Amino acid sequence: MRIAVDAFGSDRAPFPEIEGAVLAIKEEVCDEVLLVGDEEKLQPELAKFFFDAQRVKIVHASQRISMDENPAVAVRTKRDSSMRKAIELHQQGMADAVVSAGNTGAFMAASLLVYGRIPGVSRPAIAITFPTQLQHEIILDVGANVDCDAKNLLQFAQLGSIYYKHFFDTENPRISLLNIGEESAKGNSVSREAYQLLSKAEDLNFIGNLEGKDVLRGITEVVVCDGFVGNVMLKTVEGAVLSIFDLLKEQFSKDWVAKFGALLSYPVYSYLKKKLDHTEYGGALLVGLNGNSIVSHGRSNAKAIKNAIRAAARIARSGFVSHSKEYFERLQ
Repeated sequence: MRIAVDAFGSDRAPFPEIEGAVLAIKEEVCDEVLLVGDEEKLQPELAKFFFDAQRVKIVHASQRISMDENPAVAVRTKRDSSMRKAIELHQQGMADAVVSAGNTGAFMAASLLVYGRIPGVSRPAIAITFPTQLQHEIILDVGANVDCDAKNLLQFAQLGSIYYKHFFDTENPRISLLNIGEESAKGNSVSREAYQLLSKAEDLNFIGNLEGKDVLRGITEVVVCDGFVGNVMLKTVEGAVLSIFDLLKEQFSKDWVAKFGALLSYPVYSYLKKKLDHTEYGGALLVGLNGNSIVSHGRSNAKAIKNAIRAAARIARSGFVSHSKEYFERLQ
């Protein structure tokens, strides 16, 4: 399994990408990593690590797409960017999947330009793996499509179901529609129409609406929403988690009684931090595309990049794209 990594995507690139690639090889996450980017900058940094040099290779790319660039313009004008070159390696069969912690809009645009959509899919989406009280949960869309119609939401549910089924080896995953109430009549016109379409889809295990307060409870496997709602929800949860941990640290440092309590509660604190840590999950899959693209957080560290490579290899092995193509061919 060979994974191409955009080595100049993250905020601190190329350091997390290089170290993450080395960790991935040492932990046997995949067979080989292709680091795509400026060879003159990558080679001396890569030489600082001890690893099997045959399994981490550099593919030169002279340009980089930054976070603040217009996605469409950057993809069109920077044809030799590390991001686009990595995607082209996958499209040409030289890599099984692509990982980037760069500009999400540009990564989606470049992936869409190079691979194209799976026939029958109207819009690709960003699907993120989310921790809950029980099992993992997939939420989509979390940012690719701000405005969606009911048919888009139905397709997100179909793609999410295929993803969960083959990635987590779970038959008939439960699907919920994120809404302001559990009743079928709740929400705006799009939500109500989507509820009806999902209810009539015999091949989907739709269990109804899900309120925001229940997202972390783990009562469903796939949560469907438009990109605006999904992105706001995701960042709200991320912010809430960070605030809670900051408050705990503040309270634990107040006096010796609090410090003693912190010592006793450390195992629980450590477990929660690991369970809610985004670096444990690596990245989000761009679903609906004719290729495997995994986007990571811009502030990803080496651990996050390593786990994104792990997820990319697992997604490629699962055959998610081929399963999605077969599904939508049957629908057509």
